Amino acid sequence: MEDTLKFAEATHAGKPQLPLALRLIRNTGVQKRHIVQPIEKTLRHPGFEERNRIFETEAKKRCPAVIGRALANAGLTARDIDAIIFVSCTGFMMPSMTAWLINNMGFRTNTRQIPIAQLGCAAGGAAINRAHDFCTAYPESNVLIVSCELCSLCYQPDDDGVGSLLSDGLFGDAVAAAVVRGSGGTGVSLERNASYIIPNTEDWISYAVRATGFHFRLDRRVPGTMEPLAPVLRELAVDHGWNIGSLDFYIIHAGGPRILADLSKFLGVGEDMFRHSWATLTEYGNIASAVVFDALRRLFEEDTMAPGATGVIAGFGPGITAEMAVGRWFADAPTASTDRVAHAVPASAEEAR
Repeated sequence: MEDTLKFAEATHAGKPQLPLALRLIRNTGVQKRHIVQPIEKTLRHPGFEERNRIFETEAKKRCPAVIGRALANAGLTARDIDAIIFVSCTGFMMPSMTAWLINNMGFRTNTRQIPIAQLGCAAGGAAINRAHDFCTAYPESNVLIVSCELCSLCYQPDDDGVGSLLSDGLFGDAVAAAVVRGSGGTGVSLERNASYIIPNTEDWISYAVRATGFHFRLDRRVPGTMEPLAPVLRELAVDHGWNIGSLDFYIIHAGGPRILADLSKFLGVGEDMFRHSWATLTEYGNIASAVVFDALRRLFEEDTMAPGATGVIAGFGPGITAEMAVGRWFADAPTASTDRVAHAVPASAEEAR
């Protein structure tokens, strides 16, 4: 954080909006972030083509080890995977990274490819939900999710609006992976999922795509979106026969401190119940779609969930879109009542260094 403030002051010295931006950056709650290049290189813009080349190089370098840990945690091999969902909003590849993974990591040639590129921070939740849907449609299938968010490659040194400056102090880089099993395993037994979009908010979080790449745009109304989204989460829980305010775990996208604080207030849940999301924000920043997987990693490592513990996973992003799921903690062998339910088993999120 100290480095971020120092570079912001030097890069945007004399700009009238700088004092406000510095105050907002200090209030993000982010103490540390990881980026794929030294900060001096990040602050120089070599052009969209070169940045996208760096994205492809770094993705191919960093994803395999994280995927290997996810497969090992799930007790599976690459040959056991039936579909790969690759998620990123910070770089572009065609063919998708999924094709490279199939060709270079031993996945079967008939593995389904499901790239998700335009859901931003909500894509982590969306990937979990689409994996759940896949395993429900094809029982006993296994789905690998890979999130590669190199947000620092979207830094635009000439953008000096308050929203842009705030994002420069909030977002970090990360790679994460998870396996959703059609049966067996240990993790969150996914039971129901839902999607929701707040009407007429598609320009509140967006990219302007220009010759210099992706220019992040953030409307000042975004932090207030938890008030209309909290009832949607409550309705999802009610439809499942649960009370959203009395679950055992909450895996929530850490978009910023107000997002977490407001959702805690509107759901009537103590902020300590969001401790895994707060920890991700503090130690990694907003790592976009990878947030929910890092928060899940922390839930696994805490190792306090008893079988049957109830919880929710929620990601928020452009649209304004919410991707939500509810489920129970599950371990060891499946039962007859859960034989069509997927089990999310995330690997540790690997921070980019």
